[in-house]
Amino acid sequence: MREGDPSAAEALAREAALPPMVARLLIARGVQNAEGAARFLRPSLDDLHDPYFMLGMATAVERIQRAVAGREPILIYGDYDVDGTVAVVLLKTAIERLGGTVRFHVPHRLREGYGMQREVLETAAHEGVRLVISVDTGIRAFAAAEAAEALGLDLMVTDHHLPAVAPELSGSDATLPKALAILNPNQPGCGYPCKHLCGAGVAFKLAQALLEFHDRTLARTKLLPSFLKLLAIATVADAVPLLGENRIFVAVGIRELERPVHPGLRALLRVAQIDPARRAITPVDIGFRLGPRINAAGRMDIASEVVELFTTKDAERAQAIAEKLEQLNTDRRNTEAAALEEILALLDEEQFQRSRCLVIDGEGWHRGVIGILASRVVDRTGKPTLVLAHEDGEAYGSGRSIPSFHLLNAIESCHDLFTRFGGHAHAAGFSLPSERVPELRARLAEYAEANLTEADLGSPLDCEGVLPIEEVNEQLYAWLKKLEPCGMDNEEPVFVAENLRMAAPPRVMKEKHVRLRLASNSGKAISAVGWNCAERVLGIGLAQDSRIDLAYKVRKNEHPEFGGIELEILDLRAALESSP
Repeated sequence: MREGDPSAAEALAREAALPPMVARLLIARGVQNAEGAARFLRPSLDDLHDPYFMLGMATAVERIQRAVAGREPILIYGDYDVDGTVAVVLLKTAIERLGGTVRFHVPHRLREGYGMQREVLETAAHEGVRLVISVDTGIRAFAAAEAAEALGLDLMVTDHHLPAVAPELSGSDATLPKALAILNPNQPGCGYPCKHLCGAGVAFKLAQALLEFHDRTLARTKLLPSFLKLLAIATVADAVPLLGENRIFVAVGIRELERPVHPGLRALLRVAQIDPARRAITPVDIGFRLGPRINAAGRMDIASEVVELFTTKDAERAQAIAEKLEQLNTDRRNTEAAALEEILALLDEEQFQRSRCLVIDGEGWHRGVIGILASRVVDRTGKPTLVLAHEDGEAYGSGRSIPSFHLLNAIESCHDLFTRFGGHAHAAGFSLPSERVPELRARLAEYAEANLTEADLGSPLDCEGVLPIEEVNEQLYAWLKKLEPCGMDNEEPVFVAENLRMAAPPRVMKEKHVRLRLASNSGKAISAVGWNCAERVLGIGLAQDSRIDLAYKVRKNEHPEFGGIELEILDLRAALESSP
């Protein structure tokens, strides 16, 4: 159960005229007063932060404006995932809107790897570039920054990943790379209020500053809302908290996605079989249908085609790229499934059963899917997991974690092992010599033993509190819809109802789902549906008049004949208190 402050929730309910449960949900999400509640429940562009709150913004804007005025070619250096490619598109579009000349480079995951490479900077300098802007990368690019300075390039870093916390972790005498300007809300001394922007979010703030300086009215009424279509995709796909400014990005962006105009976006929606005219787009659509198709380019092929998809005006070319992404995503799923089968067999070994932090390595695994594989293992085991693929004596790894384990801190405890590393609390990427993987496994096992308890492991179901089914109605459902879009740190609320009576025998649907008719002691009855849990219900012997405790989400069935408010079963057990 989520712990809350009942007195604060009561005060907010009175001040903002909210139902008590809604006030409790808002308090749990950091809302403190009626003004904050209004901003949360009605996300608006008017509540965007001033981009100049971000350290380095004034310097960055001035230098770009000077480059545009002087017709200097600008290089945007991105990354190969959704976040990085969308960041390139947003900043490129903004600068070109102002009349600038922009080229971009998105590295090939396998041939170049993550981050800025000296060879690319040398080529750019030779071709007359004098300003390089990194997006979604660069906060630990010390060698690249030194190379840029030696080549006479002005380097601006826009990134959201955590900077080095101490000089020895950077391989330098500083914690930040030397650059003309660094835009990163997580850098020391930056007072920007929203610390959890994704990389595209930071690039957007730079684009916002540039466009609003040129024409604030045009930017606010037309350009920025259009930008939020793609930024919503990047924000959800990068799994940053959907609170604060990120909530505005996604809420407004999803509304704009319902009116897709650009041929690339329309083509992507088509191949993902999403029709905004038929139903509203949700963060689930973005996270499981749009994001993976965009990511497939960087995982399996050349991510630069994503930038072309979202910048071309040729509908036929856009459709061709979208269809290629669809095929790459199919290839990615097949590749992932083959490697996952091997990994699941390894998990039975004693060393993995015993360890609280898993380091799993293998030969022949595609480096483009190791991050997904790490996520799959975390979902199954509830343990922080690093998955590594060996290639020519080097091990390339990606890690995912659980809420109680700060993954980047864990990796920094072994910083001397790595060729490179970076990331944040929940995810990290790295490489190291293959021969050092056993030492990494041993040291992380020791670190996890000291920093994780058995109680920290697993995948607990976080619930907002007890909500009797008497309080579940159309009005509550309407209020819960106002909490959307839901996602990281603003998950869709899960409630608990206790000691419910099964008013009818369980009805199994398609051999794996189940529908229950439940009643409270007061006589209130409601339907509940459980997806893929028929075996669980039958396995614990539930029948008519059985008493259960239920964890659930509130749903609305739109069927014209038997629709209405119902419950979606997340978990259930025989009631701890069985008395009627």
